[in-house]
Amino acid sequence: MAKKCKALRLILGDQLTRGIASLKDLDPATDVVLMAEVMEEASYVGHHKQKLVFLFSAMRNFAAELRAEGVEVDYVELDQRGNMGSLGGEVARAVKRHAPDRLVLTEPGEWRVEEMFHDWREELDCDVIIRQDDRFVCSRAEFEVWARGRRAWRMEFFYREMRRKTGLLMDGEKPEGGQWNYDVENRKRLPKDLELPERLRFQPDAETRKVMELVERRFPSNFGTLETFGWAVTRKDALKALNEFVASSLGTYGDYQDAMKQGGPFLFHGLISPYLNAGLLTAREVCDAAVGAYEAGAAPLNAVEGFVRQIIGWREYVRGVYWLTMPDYRETNHLSADRKLPDLYWTAQTDMNCLAQSVGDTRDHAYAHHIQRLMVLGNFALLAGVRPREVQDWYLLVYVDAYEWVELPNVHGMVLFADGGRLGSKPYAASGAYIDRMSDYCGHCRYDVKAKTGANACPFNYLYWDFLIRNEKALAKNQRLAMPYRNLARFKPERVKEIRRDAKQFLDGLPATYEG
Repeated sequence: MAKKCKALRLILGDQLTRGIASLKDLDPATDVVLMAEVMEEASYVGHHKQKLVFLFSAMRNFAAELRAEGVEVDYVELDQRGNMGSLGGEVARAVKRHAPDRLVLTEPGEWRVEEMFHDWREELDCDVIIRQDDRFVCSRAEFEVWARGRRAWRMEFFYREMRRKTGLLMDGEKPEGGQWNYDVENRKRLPKDLELPERLRFQPDAETRKVMELVERRFPSNFGTLETFGWAVTRKDALKALNEFVASSLGTYGDYQDAMKQGGPFLFHGLISPYLNAGLLTAREVCDAAVGAYEAGAAPLNAVEGFVRQIIGWREYVRGVYWLTMPDYRETNHLSADRKLPDLYWTAQTDMNCLAQSVGDTRDHAYAHHIQRLMVLGNFALLAGVRPREVQDWYLLVYVDAYEWVELPNVHGMVLFADGGRLGSKPYAASGAYIDRMSDYCGHCRYDVKAKTGANACPFNYLYWDFLIRNEKALAKNQRLAMPYRNLARFKPERVKEIRRDAKQFLDGLPATYEG
């Protein structure tokens, strides 16, 4: 006799955490876990092939681990006969199959999915219970309380509250070492003779190879290559990746976290964001591992503080901003940017070596570190005035760690300043000098990073000033841009005209026909 299903528990692809709220009171004798690969989620943007492989394989491995515990898992594969192709369709089918008393959910990471969850309360013939995602340090309600009444939201002040709440790197009521933030120590250029660690990558197992075949067959035109796939797809291997980072790279991560190197896509970075955002690792255990290294004398404070700030500071902060401002947030366009996304973001075909390297790394690994994303790829989109929606969609689909809650505020607010300063205090605009200082890209480029205008000048140089000229009305009162605007005021009319001419010629010459 089939068991009576008391609770059907849905697990999404970014909820692969055994201790997640919807599984905490799981009873294998009466409950069923539902997991589904559906075309609707796999194709709402044209995800990088490696992202699809990572998520489908990690989901299948998570299901296998639950089954090994004696849990009944109703798993629907993408090619399974009868697959409805949508999350709502598969939930409705499962409710019909199992006739549960209740459907138990953990709040999702994306607005559109939460809207589905609320619709199910009206559509399904069972109770629908939505639980708070307590994998985050700061709940949505707690962030709203923090943000309420503040004239400006600034991550640094939020971060300090999270340090106090967690006790991480605290010495009583004071920050460890007497400072909250050691970012000033984390901006060093990579020495030419510094040996880079060989980072841990994982050979695809049999199930992952099956998924790779599925993705190549069902998504042949999607961006990216699978030839270099090396992501962990189990919690066991994700923990190995975390331990490898702490042992080989954390000690140096702080000094060189802003550095870039041709042919060095990973450097000393954590490479754990895919596992953290999918749920194979938790924020607390990641931070505890880093702080443990500091306490053992194996990593300096500037490195560990910078790493912890990314996790319990910035990551938690952008999630709070996302949920507090959606759905209107994604539609703002403070700088009235209206250029189409150039083809080079898909093809990597450009004489600008920094862009070619960063797009190439993204294509080959579904990964680029935060400075490549912000100060090369993002800086160019900002200066060029590319439409926010097109840039946002690109970032969401190309990176293995991208989900809307983390991608949208980072791109819309920090990269593009499309929110007018709600997330960050100024646009992160820079000329070629910054990229030259923090990388070896310029030494391999056909453009001259020292030249300010003309056919051989680094386009970042005149695009930077053209951006300030073009957006003077919107930005001139920003206190953090006071110095460049004072410098701009000293430019002779002939130089301003030359800057505008060079920028227009360059941007109008960029092909923008690729559809992604």
